Parts: sequence; C-alpha cells; structure tokens
Amino acid sequence: MWHRITATDSLMKPIPFLLAFTLVVSTATGADWPTILGPTRDGVSTEKGIIAPWPKTGLKKIWECELGIGFAPPVVVSGKLYEFGRFENQNRATCRDALTGKAIWKFEYTTDYEDRYGYEPGPRACPLIDGDRVYLYGPEGMLYCLNIADGKELWKLDVNSKYHVHQNFFGVGSVPVVDGDLLIIAVGGSEKGPRAVDFREVKPNGTGFVALEKKTGTVKYAVGDELASYASPTIATIDGKKTALYFGRAALTGFDPQTGKQLFRYPWRAKIEESVNAANPVVIGDKILLSECYGPGAVLLEVKDGKVKEVWSDAEKDRVDKALMCHWNTPIHVDGFIYGSSGRHTEEAELRCVELKSGDVKWSKRRTTRCTFLLVDGHIISLSEYGLLSLIKVNPEKYDEVSKYEVADLEYPCWAPPVLSNGIMYIRGKGKLLALELIPQKK
Repeated sequence: MWHRITATDSLMKPIPFLLAFTLVVSTATGADWPTILGPTRDGVSTEKGIIAPWPKTGLKKIWECELGIGFAPPVVVSGKLYEFGRFENQNRATCRDALTGKAIWKFEYTTDYEDRYGYEPGPRACPLIDGDRVYLYGPEGMLYCLNIADGKELWKLDVNSKYHVHQNFFGVGSVPVVDGDLLIIAVGGSEKGPRAVDFREVKPNGTGFVALEKKTGTVKYAVGDELASYASPTIATIDGKKTALYFGRAALTGFDPQTGKQLFRYPWRAKIEESVNAANPVVIGDKILLSECYGPGAVLLEVKDGKVKEVWSDAEKDRVDKALMCHWNTPIHVDGFIYGSSGRHTEEAELRCVELKSGDVKWSKRRTTRCTFLLVDGHIISLSEYGLLSLIKVNPEKYDEVSKYEVADLEYPCWAPPVLSNGIMYIRGKGKLLALELIPQKK
C-alpha cells in the first residue's frame, strides 16, 4: 500500500522556480503548521516580517506541484510538507521537502467513495502530524496512522463500518485532534439497520466522537448522541477546565477530552435538513463564537459554572440583518473583533468585521466570493475561491486593503485555507499546490 518515490512518478515532481540558491529558515519565529488552521487551530500565525505591500506582479513562486483531486490543505512539520489527494481510485498521502517540493515518500490506499452532490471525491480533511506519526482521515471513513519517516502503515480503522456511519452529505471532512495519548475523532455513528437513503431517518447511537489510543488505535471511549459535521474537534481551557469542543451536526458539545464526560451541549443548526455546520468554534477566554450559513447565523456564548448562556444571537434576525454567516471558513478573532467571510453562496459572500461583545457589523466588503483566512503579522491574508489573494491590514474601523492579485496558476475551487511555515505560504486550487515567499528568504 506504500512505496518509495521513483524517478518515473511524474505527477510527484515539483516544478522549481527559485532554486538557484539554497533556501533556509527565514526567521527565528518560524513555526510548524501540523494540523488544520495551524498549531492553535484558529488560522493564526506567530511569524513576523512579511512582505507588505506585495509586488505588483505578486509574491515570488518558490515551487509548485500537481495534486490529486480534493480540498485538503497541506501541513508542514520540521521542514517536511504532507498533502493528501486522490488519483483515480487511490487516495494518496505524500511527504515532500517543504523548501523544494521534492517528494520523499508516498502512501496510497484504494477508495470507492462517491460524492452524492457531484463534488470531487477527494479528501476533505488534511493530514494531522503528531510526533513520529501521520494521521489520515479519508472521505470514505478510513482512518490511517503512518510512520512519519517512511509512510509505512502502523494501524488503520474503518470508522464507517465499525460505528455504522451513514455517509454524510460530503463524506468525512473533520480533522482529528490529539490530547495526550488520545486521538479524538468525529464519527457520528448511527443505529444499526438498513442504510438510510433519507438522511432524516438516521438516528445517532452514542458514538458522536471517539477517542483512540493514538499509538495503537485501541478505542478508549465512544460518546455523544451527535451526527457528524464538517467542523473539527478542538481543545481549549474554558471556564477553568480543559475542554474538547465539537460543533456537530446539530449542536456544540463540550466534553472532557480524557474521559468523554459531557460538560455542556448547546443546540445550533438550521431547520432545513440539507444543511451542515462546518466552521470551527472560535474560543475567546470563556466565550465561544459559533457561525453557520444555512439558517440561524452566529451566536456568542459564555460558559460559566458549567452552564452556557447567550451573549448575543442572530437566530431571531432576518437574514439580511444577521451579523455573520460563515460557511466552511473559520472566522478569526483579533482584539475584540471578529473577521470572517459571510455568505452561503459565491455571489452573496462578503468579508466582514464584527464587534465581538455586541455582534454589530463594523464594516463589510461586498462581492468578494467565499474566502479563507490566515492572520499573520498584523494582517489578514484572504484567499478567494477563485484564486484572488488579498493582504488586508487588521483594522476594525474600515476594510484596509494593502495588496491583492489574481494567482494565475490557481483554478477554482480554492477552498483550502492558506498555510504558513518558516516564511513560505502554501496555497492550493484545483489540482495544484503553490509555495510562495511571504517572508523574505535568506540566501
């Protein structure tokens, strides 16, 4: 199921652009990007010294490579980049040199996943790196643990078969999270019986999320009457307790990551059946912001003494008056303000700044199409689904655009959020990954 790269693997070859000199780590503040939305799972980078404004011709391209189909961003750890895509009937994870794009190893497994809504059937969830392990969670529900050094399979689990998961709208799209020795995955298991064609007939069976011993795959607990969503579980200290959060199909659940004991549950979903929750919760101290785009919109919650109360809510507002309706893009918090891409459909989407404490919209930038964000060095980098890359200064008073350009090498859909590690920003579109120089590289 795995093998070393050979010289004949033409799809695996990077296309170099700036390799006449040796690239090195650009800054002492360079950081790994081991999971979805970075080390803190919130789209925030600690790196400094970005190029601003950008050249009129755009950022320098360091390398590019062809990808399989799918929507997952890469991850970067210790100078290695890991990406996950589909080639015909094979899901493939590839390890590359992050500075050059040169392929080091690949791992493949056969898949027959088909999307019910006609979207590309490639992976939705990016790899997760933890120590000497790589974890993959495919859209068909196969979970793999690989050796980071050579891509060899260590263990696997057919999650859908074990927990009788009915295929969610777009397959599996949630990235696991590690807490100590546990790997926590969103599952959404259902009662046994014939596979339901109508999703309204699917009933949860108490396996909304499952914790596995990360080195062996042994199940430690399976809890939660919750069907799966497209948000990823995350862990934060809330109300004085380390809390795992999962924004599932119908509600936000807070639970003890080591035991699975439920701490609180807050229902939040659209009334229409064909709707999903996909943006991750945003945690600010003891407050949690939820946002979705099919119905109720956004809500700010406060957790105190184990109880959840609303600070403000979009639920009773008309659609045009709602503060924030994020689709799959997780909004970003900066100094009491939330920056997000609001809108379910391409043509209605706009960038917004919302005051956290009140839910008041401070500004909006219309006709941006749906975008994903990266916060770095006092700026928000926005990647639109059609490949427009924008550099926006963090400013709650106005939309403060510094630079923008169309990335000619990217094709729709550019749905994966930007990734930044050691000064290099990685962005993907349909079938292609680009490495761009965001922080000047030392020669």
